[in-house]
Amino acid sequence: MAVSRSIWPSKWKLAFAATALGCGVGAATIANSDDPATSLKLCTAIPLRLFRLSVTAATIAFDYEYSLMGLPEGSDERARVKHELHTRNARRLEDLCFKNGGIYIKLGQHVGQLDFLVPLEYSKTMRESMLNKCPTSTYDQVCRVVKKELGGTPEEIFDDFDPVPIASASIAQVHVARTHEGQKVAVKVQHTHMTDTAAADFATVELIVNTVHRFFPSFDYRWLVDEVRETSPKELDFLNEAKNNVKCMENFRRLSPHIAGYVYAPKIYWSLSTSKLLTMEFIEGPQVNDLKSIKKLGIRPHDISKLVSQTFAEMMFKHGFVHCDPHAANLIVRALPSGRSSIFGRCKPQLVLLDHGLYKELDTYTRTSYAALWKALVLADAKAIKENCMKFGAGEDLYTFFTSILTMKPWERVIDPSFDHLVIHDQSDLQIYGPEYFSQVTELLHRLPRVILLMMKTNDCLRSVDNALLQRPSLESFLIIGRVSAEAVIEEKLSNAKSLFSFISIWFEEISLEARFIIMQLALWVLQFPKSLSL
Repeated sequence: MAVSRSIWPSKWKLAFAATALGCGVGAATIANSDDPATSLKLCTAIPLRLFRLSVTAATIAFDYEYSLMGLPEGSDERARVKHELHTRNARRLEDLCFKNGGIYIKLGQHVGQLDFLVPLEYSKTMRESMLNKCPTSTYDQVCRVVKKELGGTPEEIFDDFDPVPIASASIAQVHVARTHEGQKVAVKVQHTHMTDTAAADFATVELIVNTVHRFFPSFDYRWLVDEVRETSPKELDFLNEAKNNVKCMENFRRLSPHIAGYVYAPKIYWSLSTSKLLTMEFIEGPQVNDLKSIKKLGIRPHDISKLVSQTFAEMMFKHGFVHCDPHAANLIVRALPSGRSSIFGRCKPQLVLLDHGLYKELDTYTRTSYAALWKALVLADAKAIKENCMKFGAGEDLYTFFTSILTMKPWERVIDPSFDHLVIHDQSDLQIYGPEYFSQVTELLHRLPRVILLMMKTNDCLRSVDNALLQRPSLESFLIIGRVSAEAVIEEKLSNAKSLFSFISIWFEEISLEARFIIMQLALWVLQFPKSLSL
């Protein structure tokens, strides 16, 4: 009890000090507002949001600092208390995100997609709630946005407009409408509070995270705030999202014509779109993890898994322009509009990509180095793995740890020569991060380029989608990644070849790689062909 009495006064000092400082930052942020009513609303709302943030941050930090005191490392009691600690504080963070909304929901979504970094209790809690239970704007708020952006009410701008949204996310919600020309469209309307409080929220969240880090250096999530600060302004600009949509499809037609017909993004209605309102073609189809609805379409989940892997491998290794938010709600499936079917009479799938707000561009060096790394990982080439990890700054001391995070496998499995060495067989494989590795993870995140952190997040999203589709270990996804990454490396080498000898040498390398992948594919068919027919 003596310890408890000494803790809580300190906690409240931290909370009140951070709130006071945060109010100053928030006031400075909104001081230049041209709208007095909005300024008044923010001046009353922001201190409450800051107080919630400060108390939650202080409570979580002190809970972790003292709840495990006196419990021996490795003991069953410590493990039990630690699980309860993670669960308790994950719920606290979830409650904060929902009460404050806006940027806080976006932060919660990021946490939910960081299986490689945060304890499972956090990622599971955030993933289950933040992607499917986001708050909605009222219809009056929606009408005000439509009026401001398009110059009229929804009923004036559209022939029909459903006031009930079909989906809501952290930044916006989507309504079904019909244009005066008769086209069915999806109208994405930005939540008004996003622009009202975003700047102040960013400043104060950053302040709290920095303050907690000063008190407890082991709790260092400053990189996460930096990431959300960098990406959110782009996501808040819906015209930027529309341009990403168009560029993505152009890349497939130009650089990946062999699968361009199997990947689609909704058509943009530019005359009905602004930075805060986006009107797109309405496309019906089940989410990529809705197995029951997918099977009703006559499509095999196995075929969708291959298409998802191929699509994002092409983006990462050949296009260098990557959709970095591929969770299930942003990937829907429909039968290929041309009506083509497989030799077994099953419908071929088309993958429809939604929400193009978060993309990352990889320069040629990063793209080809990342492709070379994945090629080496799939082929268990230890020398090449180390060489390419070093290019990203992982260093001699952390490159094996980096590969374990990428593959969710310990180093011994990463370099195992067996052809299924990267397949995740059970959930214990996913727990390689462990709390004992926290300092290593933190150091690695400081060293890696920011773009690689987003690629890691994208990998985690895709792994989750693949698991939902197949509900069993998947080797084929790794083979696809290996093949596409190898093709990208060969193409880059050919583009830089200076002599006939170089061309011939690269050509032989290509033949050798293709032979290896064919052998691996044949082995896979022998093992999985009976199962795949039933999926």
